[in-house]
Amino acid sequence: MTTVATAYLAEECSPPMAAHGTSQRSTRGYASGKEDYLARLRKIEGQVRGLQKMIEDDRWCPEVVTQVASAIRALQEVAVGLLNDHLQHCVMAAARRSDADGQVRLDEVAATIRQVVRL
Repeated sequence: MTTVATAYLAEECSPPMAAHGTSQRSTRGYASGKEDYLARLRKIEGQVRGLQKMIEDDRWCPEVVTQVASAIRALQEVAVGLLNDHLQHCVMAAARRSDADGQVRLDEVAATIRQVVRL
């Protein structure tokens, strides 16, 4: 990998830096599947609106809870997909650069998983 490509990938896989209230925008590891993620999130948004309607319509509690669980599972699938993309793109690239870079990225993923599991 060239030095320019390595620098770009390192920037792309880093959190955005805030500069005067704006954030830096770069391509992320999920970029190739971005439209799929957006479509899935729009579907989940529709599920949540459906949940609101169920409550407004005084639907039976177990039906509502079942639909809540469905929305949660859909969001979890998005999260797993994003983590997988990050592992395949950013973590693998960092590991190819050096063991230390790879370890930093693995630590980030572990921290993210810990945060999600603490729900």
